[in-house]
Amino acid sequence: MLNPQSLSSDPIPAHSPDPFLVSRAALGDASAFTEIMRRHNRLLFRTARSILKNDAEAEDALQEAYLSAWRALKGFRSESTLSTWLVRIVVNESLGRLRRKTAAIIPLDSAMNAIDADIQTSLSDNPEHHPEYAAMQTQMRQLLEARIDLLPEAFRTVFMLRAVEEMSVEQISQALDIPEATVRTRFFRARSMLREGLASQMDIALNDTFSFDGARCDRIVAGVLERANAEGFLNPKTE
Repeated sequence: MLNPQSLSSDPIPAHSPDPFLVSRAALGDASAFTEIMRRHNRLLFRTARSILKNDAEAEDALQEAYLSAWRALKGFRSESTLSTWLVRIVVNESLGRLRRKTAAIIPLDSAMNAIDADIQTSLSDNPEHHPEYAAMQTQMRQLLEARIDLLPEAFRTVFMLRAVEEMSVEQISQALDIPEATVRTRFFRARSMLREGLASQMDIALNDTFSFDGARCDRIVAGVLERANAEGFLNPKTE
């Protein structure tokens, strides 16, 4: 537990450097640690989410990791950046939760022999029959259809006949009255354009992946501060 010490009640200056925030937060300054959390929340939430694959579990892991970090701030050294140090703590917390969760999983043989029909169904069902899978397939198909529609007509027709209808190069050559070499060239060019278009859309979508909105940020900060206050390591002047 951190020992509260007398600190100035001055607000944290905007764009304060990490070492300044660390020194203040290590003495129980809630404002300083709040600034640390808000600076790193998105990075650390996405780190936890990548391991745990669940939003609520990632939030819980992040709050626990923040409390661990706050307790250890006095021992932080600037050999690594603050963000790197925090990421390591979040990774360790998330992996620990994952190991505990894995250890608690019912063995497959026991589950399959269980009386509960729901357990047997969930283990034996083909994932392709699940509604989530069907929705994902529909979205993927719509995305591909939209990108195919954007191809120039000559490339689009060849691509449809070759990739979708699985006609041979010779058959397409005869049907469109173009050389086989042209069929191959247009097909490979169409695939290249599709890859480029999909990659571009993926790059744009990645920025919004596992979105971190203001409400989630506020919730995590409030949760950490509440627990820190309950554990008694906040400086009274900064609560």
